[in-house]
Amino acid sequence: MRFSYASPARLADIPCLDAASLRAAILTQVAHGWRVLAFFGLPRALYAQGELALVAGNTAAAGLCCVMAHDQQQELWASRCLPLERYASMSQECPQLQRFEREVYEAWGIVPEGHPWLKPVRYTTPASGAERPGPAQCDHYRVEGGQVHEVAVGPVHAGIIEPGHFRFQCYGENVLNLEISLGFQHRGVEKMLAGGPHLRDAALMECVAGDTSVGHCTAYSVVLERLAGVSVPLRAQLLRRMGLEFERLANHTGDLGAIAGDTGFLPTSSWNGRIRGDFLNMTAEICGNRFGRGLVCPGGVNWDLDPAACRGLLDRLRAGWRDVKGAVDVMFASPSVLDRLTGTGCVSLRTAEDFGMVGVAARACGLPRDARRHAPLSRLPLEDTDIRTAQGGDVLGRATVRRLEVADSVRLVEADLQHLARLGEEEKLREGESDAALWRAPMPEALPGGMLAVAQVEGWRGELCHVAVTDAEGRFGVYKIYDPSWHNWSGLEMALRGEQISDFPLCNKSFNLSYCGHDL
Repeated sequence: MRFSYASPARLADIPCLDAASLRAAILTQVAHGWRVLAFFGLPRALYAQGELALVAGNTAAAGLCCVMAHDQQQELWASRCLPLERYASMSQECPQLQRFEREVYEAWGIVPEGHPWLKPVRYTTPASGAERPGPAQCDHYRVEGGQVHEVAVGPVHAGIIEPGHFRFQCYGENVLNLEISLGFQHRGVEKMLAGGPHLRDAALMECVAGDTSVGHCTAYSVVLERLAGVSVPLRAQLLRRMGLEFERLANHTGDLGAIAGDTGFLPTSSWNGRIRGDFLNMTAEICGNRFGRGLVCPGGVNWDLDPAACRGLLDRLRAGWRDVKGAVDVMFASPSVLDRLTGTGCVSLRTAEDFGMVGVAARACGLPRDARRHAPLSRLPLEDTDIRTAQGGDVLGRATVRRLEVADSVRLVEADLQHLARLGEEEKLREGESDAALWRAPMPEALPGGMLAVAQVEGWRGELCHVAVTDAEGRFGVYKIYDPSWHNWSGLEMALRGEQISDFPLCNKSFNLSYCGHDL
């Protein structure tokens, strides 16, 4: 079933196929330029009685549901199959599905027969009620040979960072294979959302990945608004985009400084740490929190800016832009930095497509994938910005994309602040006062039942995808969250193949993926 990315779909209208037909349909869509947004277990309770009658005697707890996107056509495609216990894996033909299939197996016990490496994703308690496996209880890939050695890093790291286990198979200094094991940060976020929406959900969304608070809360709000048919006021659209772009500015600035630090170029490393704080403080000026918590809510936003505040923030933005431009220009003018970044941690365009990579990491490979273009949240003008890509997929490419996107984000926020100030003057609002109806639309008490809605939001790392399926009473029967890190950890594994193990810290910084965003 094809439908607009901005519209919900009735679950009853989504075709319900047998497993073999669903497999064939997914692989056909991939061959025609579609990519997988979501692939998850659909609980038995969400099927109609007439559908379940077709599998009488089958006691499987869930079926499968797949949601795909075609970026150029700005359309979604969805299909599902009846409850089942096993199906033929698609990971060999469609590598971007390998992590999805592992997650479904871990959560529901549905076996993807023929999967090449069916290891746990998050080490969650299986649906069967069996004992939860520990992170050390799974097999790791091994390269045999008398001169091959193994290096294990984590989950406890030397820095103050989140836990993850990295296992390198090396021949001398050369990395033959990197295997990344995650799940140490699993908190059960999706289970907490079951039966919602709840009053706490917006706050919970801001904790999915703490550095993407605005992004995930925006995606959650968009899902609810699409299910309820609610239109967001113009002022809220402006403030939401400002929140997303300030989040991008702060994190891109910090990442460029971190990349500079790993090359030993301390001027940009030092400057960007301070400048990142300036952009965080600008976010705090909007909503009182440096990470944007409390800014976004279903229906719009919780905070507004009057014309005087817009003008003051605009002055601070321009000062921040002068500072970050100077700091980054110095870095990119250094021959030693460019030499260190060029050709390190390469990911090919083909690999990025095969693994369904998104965001900065995908665009650095030359893949023009940006949800601000193919799934825009509003009709606000994009102010002469573009999808910023690079060639080669190396650390330099990932740094270059960030550098270009910092300039684009400044343009967008500058235009939005000016627009917001004009609106305030046109509405003749007094300084410090506003009308809540101008920045927040009322939400209904209940959502429609038997619906599926999708939100795609371009966070600073890449595309955030949230999918909600409501039951007959309009409560969440399924709520799935896919952070860009979900897709891109495989890209980091591929970036290390053929590199020296000493390149890992720099490659890791250039991806800067989220552990908790993956582990949920």
